[in-house]
Amino acid sequence: MKRGWMALLLAACLPLCGCAARGSELSNPALPQPENTPAAQQSANASPGTAAADLVPERLSRDESGVPVLKVYDVKNETLEELSVEDYLPAVLAGEMAGDWPLEALKAQAILARTFVLQFVSQKTSMYEGADISTDIKEAQAYDAASINDRIREAVRETRGLVLNAGGELPYAWFHAHSGGLTARAKEGLDYEKDEPGYTQCVKGMENDEAPADAARWEAAFTMEEVIAAAKDSGANIDAVESISIGERGESGRAMTLLISGKEVSAPAFRIAIGSTKMRSCLLDSLRVEDGQVYMSGKGYGHGVGMSQWGAYAMAKQGYTAQQIVTHYFAGVTIDQAWQ
Repeated sequence: MKRGWMALLLAACLPLCGCAARGSELSNPALPQPENTPAAQQSANASPGTAAADLVPERLSRDESGVPVLKVYDVKNETLEELSVEDYLPAVLAGEMAGDWPLEALKAQAILARTFVLQFVSQKTSMYEGADISTDIKEAQAYDAASINDRIREAVRETRGLVLNAGGELPYAWFHAHSGGLTARAKEGLDYEKDEPGYTQCVKGMENDEAPADAARWEAAFTMEEVIAAAKDSGANIDAVESISIGERGESGRAMTLLISGKEVSAPAFRIAIGSTKMRSCLLDSLRVEDGQVYMSGKGYGHGVGMSQWGAYAMAKQGYTAQQIVTHYFAGVTIDQAWQ
């Protein structure tokens, strides 16, 4: 895994992508056995249906084989290029996951990446004029064409056309580096303002001991100035950090709110404001003011919503298929083939 950890650091920081057990069995359905199940086979081999085809944004043209074509702005080269979705995905997959990871984990990430780009195009406009999407991590997924290898190409090829279908719509294909034991729902992990999507759930993250120690657990220290600035960015106008504590916790145990000098702030917003590579999650173990600094420790890396990448790695190592991995993290979805 020569470069996968840096890719996961990027994924963990993404607010929507996408990005890292508290002795509880919260909402944890029994996992299927690693071998293929009839339901998994049916989803994986489904022929294109009306519902799946309708998930493709109508404004996208198609190439000669029927694959949607994207106008992709490459921020590194400052060029606008037309790529089919299938030709665009290998560089995304190489940016989001190490190319030497288990094939089924890569395939799971490919399904999410394909879903992500179609969902983005259907609902949003790129910040770059004339583009459907860009390689800018601020709006889209990581992109690393130089690190594409045969295994990544195989993962994209073997999942060709497969997307998540959440009752006739493209879901947010959220993922993160490490769940810290349990995944989170969107309102908990992302401070999601709309109604909670039906496909999010709190389940075991499934990570194993091969995940880096600083993804599973972390510690950080912040100056008073950093905390005051982040609190203000999160909506709490304070001049001094007299105290800091967890307000409300969510189903997975993550802090949803923090109380800083008695004022409430969104924990996910505070995490982004103070630096999500230092405050790596909202699954906090300790939080204290001491010697003029704020000290924190916690578990996991990222917002915790959707698929845990290190969990996908561990599940693939155990023999689970990409379809089984994805449907462990996303409830009530099918994996449908939108094109051949």
